[in-house]
Amino acid sequence: MNTSTVKFSRKDPQKFFRTLNKRVNTYFKENNIKKTGNWKLHVKTIVMFSMFLAPYFLILFLDISGWWKLLFTVLMGAGMAGVGMNVMHDGNHGTYSSKSWVNKLMGSSIYILAGNVYNWQIQHNVLHHTYTNIHGHDEDLDAGRIIRFSEHTKWRRFHKFQHIYSVALYGLLTFNWALTTDFKQTRDYLKRQLSYKKMPSPTKQWSTLAITKLIYVTIWLVIPMLIGITWWKVLLGFFVMHYTAGLILSIIFQLAHVVEENEMPLPNEKGEMKNTWAIHQLFTTTNFATNNKLVNWFTGGLNHQVEHHIFPNISHIHYTKISEIVKETAQEFNLPYNEYETTRAAIISHFRYLKKLGSQPELNLAS
Repeated sequence: MNTSTVKFSRKDPQKFFRTLNKRVNTYFKENNIKKTGNWKLHVKTIVMFSMFLAPYFLILFLDISGWWKLLFTVLMGAGMAGVGMNVMHDGNHGTYSSKSWVNKLMGSSIYILAGNVYNWQIQHNVLHHTYTNIHGHDEDLDAGRIIRFSEHTKWRRFHKFQHIYSVALYGLLTFNWALTTDFKQTRDYLKRQLSYKKMPSPTKQWSTLAITKLIYVTIWLVIPMLIGITWWKVLLGFFVMHYTAGLILSIIFQLAHVVEENEMPLPNEKGEMKNTWAIHQLFTTTNFATNNKLVNWFTGGLNHQVEHHIFPNISHIHYTKISEIVKETAQEFNLPYNEYETTRAAIISHFRYLKKLGSQPELNLAS
């Protein structure tokens, strides 16, 4: 991962972001509402945690058939993704509530999702939101050698099949969190002295990581085995839960940035980007299915990525309303506002983009 400094342009003669920010602030002021979550988010929190945890207890304490247990693990996976997108995400952005302790509590739900607060805030809040779609800086583009998400990544022969095999790998996302990613990221981020707000001490971070991983393994693997569920059934259920969550999360993540509409610009030799940070977000981010109420509700507004990237300090509950302001302002300033009308269209675009990157080695711009 490149550690050189990237500088966004400060030249915005038309004052796009200043105009947009003023209009959005006026919306909240005139309607007398807070930018944080409200009762709708609180209700959704109950629903998502119920989807995630209720099946777990039913499996532990009810005498039900194996097929029902397998179905429940799928539901748990969907709930796991739902908690991550709706509760944990807003909590770790500080937008769930106006009370910091509530945000910290909701953000800490990542520990039962197999993740770690410090690592997530660095990768997502710092690297992804700051350096969106910039190769070598945005770790969301880093899939190792196995998948090529950018033309700036070295092409390999097996990439010609990535539009086929990638979907199978997407389900392994949260497994990587649980098994390897958190340890690698902690080592790397501490070494680079990266922080989101306050820098934690290495001892505290490593201790937190070890303790929370131990609790995680105890909840999802040890307890079910102790109450008498056969070990292979526990492992199967654990796999199905994670694979379901990983598949949902990975696809939704990719539809926001790794599609045909988005650019993946690089800084010049001086480390300077062409656009300001806010305008950069418009060129590198895409919305999808914003008129679909179910998608809006379940994804925690992650289908409103344009709004989320420009205003990460606003809860996703408000994205549908402010999207009208963002779209109109972008069009007024002759700037892109990328969106797909349906989830299906966005998925097709994503895999078509993967196929293009995999089949055209001449797009290899990596140094």
